[in-house]
Amino acid sequence: MRGLSCRTSISSLHKPNGWSINIRMSESRPNAGREAAADRSTVTVDRSGEIAWVTIDNPPVNATSNAVRADLAAAVKDVQGARVAALRCAGRTFIAGGDMSEFDAPPVEPHLPDVVQMVEDSEVPFVALMHGNVLGGGFEIAMACAWRIAAPGTGFGLPEVNVGLIPGAGGTQRLPRLVGMEAAIDIACRGRIVTAEDMLKLGGIDRVADDLAAACMELSAELPARPVPASRRPVPAFSDQLVAEAEKSLRKRARGQQSPLENLRALQWSAAPFEQGQPRERARHLELRRSPESRALRHVFFAERAAARPEAIAGATPRDVARVAIVGGGLMGAGIAAAALTAGLRVTLIERDAEAAGAAHERVSGLLDGAVDRGKMDDAARDAALAGFAAVDDYAHAAGADLAIEAVFEDAAVKREVFAKLSEAMGEEAILATNTSYLDPHDIFRDIPRPDRCLGLHFFSPANIMKLVEVVQTPDTAAEVLATGFALARRLRKMPVLSGICDGFIGNRILSAYRRAADYLLADGALPHEVDAAMRGFGMAMGPYEMQDMAGLQIAWANRKRQAATRPAGERYVAIADRLCEMGRLGRRSGKGWYDYGDDGKPQRSTEVEALIEAHSREHGLARRSFAEEEITGRLLAVMANEGLRIVEEDIAERPGDIDVVEVHGYGFPRWRGGPMHHASEVGWDVTRRNMHLVAEESPGSWGLASKL
Repeated sequence: MRGLSCRTSISSLHKPNGWSINIRMSESRPNAGREAAADRSTVTVDRSGEIAWVTIDNPPVNATSNAVRADLAAAVKDVQGARVAALRCAGRTFIAGGDMSEFDAPPVEPHLPDVVQMVEDSEVPFVALMHGNVLGGGFEIAMACAWRIAAPGTGFGLPEVNVGLIPGAGGTQRLPRLVGMEAAIDIACRGRIVTAEDMLKLGGIDRVADDLAAACMELSAELPARPVPASRRPVPAFSDQLVAEAEKSLRKRARGQQSPLENLRALQWSAAPFEQGQPRERARHLELRRSPESRALRHVFFAERAAARPEAIAGATPRDVARVAIVGGGLMGAGIAAAALTAGLRVTLIERDAEAAGAAHERVSGLLDGAVDRGKMDDAARDAALAGFAAVDDYAHAAGADLAIEAVFEDAAVKREVFAKLSEAMGEEAILATNTSYLDPHDIFRDIPRPDRCLGLHFFSPANIMKLVEVVQTPDTAAEVLATGFALARRLRKMPVLSGICDGFIGNRILSAYRRAADYLLADGALPHEVDAAMRGFGMAMGPYEMQDMAGLQIAWANRKRQAATRPAGERYVAIADRLCEMGRLGRRSGKGWYDYGDDGKPQRSTEVEALIEAHSREHGLARRSFAEEEITGRLLAVMANEGLRIVEEDIAERPGDIDVVEVHGYGFPRWRGGPMHHASEVGWDVTRRNMHLVAEESPGSWGLASKL
């Protein structure tokens, strides 16, 4: 291939601090240079003395695409005659997985298992020089090498479980032979990423070294006896109890997802000879590529990447944000502050008075202490974060902050007052963001100078844990301000999704429709525990009534009262939740909501609530009937998909995949189902259409139907 290629090579000069690695641009032509053995599009082979340096360069993560597999297979032949072959990667990482864009097409030769076996069987032994991440097919290739040397902090894993698959090139067969069954279960079934330091302790690699090239030189100079290939080693003994306990744990955590259990089964095949287990693994891997679960998980993977790069910020450069001001130190404000501090930002939290500021400081400190207890940060990181934190009772302390986030009570007048004070204290350049869940940000910012620097940043509670942030664009928001919101969310390790303005934005608008449809089911004959059980059976983290009890019924109650004046006259309204709030049944924190809660905090069916539901049906002349689980899930999922379609049709969301990302990250929709829009496509839009029309017919005048339905 002619033209210019970027090729990594080893300097021919030995320096006191070791061998240097240089990037050079050279004309790509056959036999260019006396020591160049080959130069292909993704893999190059350079000879330096007795070492053949094999470099994979397939940005951005050196995935094992068709081209890489073919070039690596050829490189295995090219290294013959060398003393050792050093396999490394250009860029920021070693091979970090396969090319999932190829998974829906028929496999193309050479297949990865064959290439991996070629590496293991090569007469010239391979040494893997690894940095960044060594994942999936990259880890499978590394395990086939005779020796493995990693840079400090390198991450190792088999994340196929996260996309509904098992490894397909010997990962579940070699890994137990290298690190034992217990560690292999953690890595393959739970998707654990293991650092180089821990992998060294497990016996999965041979050395951790700062200078990989120098370490390879040392190994080559005094080449030890070649170790027994991983595929030929016996699996360390493991007990049936280990497997049984792992299966129980995986079933509980997976909530219906099958890939963790598929990986557990495949790991056990390693007890048989490799020649039996590896073909079984490959065949099952290919079958699972076609499974609904894998299609759904891959859909979410790509939807997340698309959502993080909306067209609205294309070409925009985000501003630098080093310091954030937050107004409101309640659960939401404290959670946002903790997330920002954990990300290395300086935070000033503003409260109404000194007492409230002190309580907010304690709340934020407690959240950081909790992160230490959970192993998410160490004491030194916690102390460093708190050194950049102040809780005050004067807006003047917001001066100098790059961005402010309001997290106060859901009242437009209160929020407008907050932003008037922030605008005065911070000047006209600072970015202003509201965390409102339902209100119109354009209305909140209506009196603010320079409205182009205003936007919504809707975090989800608890904000220090939940990943979703709806980035809300007003008609005035500048592209660079919107881009800054996305950059900030990513820095806080959140999943940002763009939303336009409507009541509840994307997530809470769908949630309102979901809850309304569930309430119609109660009025017509279902009970809360039946609805919740059906949705948990589908894979939801919890049902709608368990979720309401956990969040508190008062927030949705306040929103319903706000909407009362504009609610369509013909819309069916079920007031059961309002009556519960009037009775003081506000959810788990009050000890009672849709369920009763004892000292153990577990929900119990409430005779009082069920009597209230049945009384509502009698008052409205409704003949109660039972609903099968599939009727409940069919109706509720159709309502979610219908509302999602309407949101896209109204340009509130850019694409259906954004709806799925919001539901997966913010509302407990099972990732392995792909989100409500993908699920509707998977079961067939005709099914969703029938269910939605049934819902609409049962409650005339209560639903707007998307044009597609």
